[in-house]
Amino acid sequence: QFIFLEKIMELKAKDFSNKITKVVENSIADELDIQVGDILLSINSQKIQDIIEYQYLIAEEYIELEIQTLDGEVVIYEIDKDIDEDLGIEFENPITNSVQTCRNKCIFCFIDQLPKGMRKTLYIKDDDSRLSFLQGNFITMTNMGDAEIDKMIKYHISPVNISVHTTNPTLRVKMLKNKNAGDILHKMKRLSNANINMNAQIVLIPNVNDKEELENTLSDLEKLHPNLESVAIVPIGITKFRDRLEKVDIFDKQSSRDLIAQIHQLQKNYLKKLKTRFVFLSDEFYVMADMKRPAHKDYEGYKQLENGVGLMTKQEYEFVKEMKKVKEYVKNREISIATGVSAYEFIKKLANDICSKFETLRVSVYKIENEFFGKTITVAGLITATDLLKQLNGKRLGEELLIPKVMLKSDEDIFLDSITLEDFQERLGTKVRAVDVDGHSFVKS
Repeated sequence: QFIFLEKIMELKAKDFSNKITKVVENSIADELDIQVGDILLSINSQKIQDIIEYQYLIAEEYIELEIQTLDGEVVIYEIDKDIDEDLGIEFENPITNSVQTCRNKCIFCFIDQLPKGMRKTLYIKDDDSRLSFLQGNFITMTNMGDAEIDKMIKYHISPVNISVHTTNPTLRVKMLKNKNAGDILHKMKRLSNANINMNAQIVLIPNVNDKEELENTLSDLEKLHPNLESVAIVPIGITKFRDRLEKVDIFDKQSSRDLIAQIHQLQKNYLKKLKTRFVFLSDEFYVMADMKRPAHKDYEGYKQLENGVGLMTKQEYEFVKEMKKVKEYVKNREISIATGVSAYEFIKKLANDICSKFETLRVSVYKIENEFFGKTITVAGLITATDLLKQLNGKRLGEELLIPKVMLKSDEDIFLDSITLEDFQERLGTKVRAVDVDGHSFVKS
């Protein structure tokens, strides 16, 4: 979520005119001598709000392109082309008008649980269907009326990722604290009837939307299959900064085990009825329950990796494949790995497996507890440089420390607490490498 939110704020800070940043060589735009810096005003007299609209309109064989040149002149180009032939233009922003932000005050919202003084980009909540299509964001659809849904259907924005949480109208209004939140099922039915593909997410809170409420929600959602392809269930995450927010319970070992038993039975039923398991639990539940994760094939292609569904199993599967390629390793090498509480035992096992095969490799794995957000936050992606520096102080790190790349901003080497990777490495006094979270990268690095 942080990755997407960073991008949102950066987009909001920019000029949202359709400024052209690239003209592809030998393209239609290049032949027309359209220049970088020119501004697209309209296509067929229609103003362009976003890249989705743009691609829909340029699909025609004949279009009229209105361009404002660098010197302010407005030129209309009449273009005959092959259907679906691209113009060869790229824009400064994938979304060219202001981003739709979230109007909810969800009782589980992580953004509302952040401390003050962090990067401004971390406090922006997006809820934009175009970002769901372009970047995979999950949206609640509470800020969407019939006109917005009509537009999604017209341009066939698909797939769309939707934060459902519950289909009980009264409960959803209460959970999202938005009077417009109760009609989610109606909106999803409209998209399904228009053959829009969807994936759903449920943030599960003990004694709120779990147990019978969860079964009722899944019963409603299964009727939208196959256009609703999958449902991911993730546990609520709470930080130590919830002082002014509603009190909620969190999952523990027993409640996680109860949920796993409930979902595994439902998966068996869905497999018979729908030919898919349909609903999937994030890895965190299996870690909390201290139970074996499902097998590689049981995740059916890992439809919801962004929700941490099957991430460990996928990494282990890739690890085994990559290890078969490595026949020998004779170089003496000592390194260390830092990870979060949730992944610690898993990463430690992989490290032990590789070290047992190659005696010249020594790996120390360190578990980093989240003191910045609170110890209830256990995922590696929310670990700060501050906690890393404090807890790795005096530890044997070897020639290199490996950290998962999810600890850093997606497009910049900087941690959540605004410490750069370069500064972190200098303060640590050891070479640091950020590694992609997959089995191949793990073995190679």
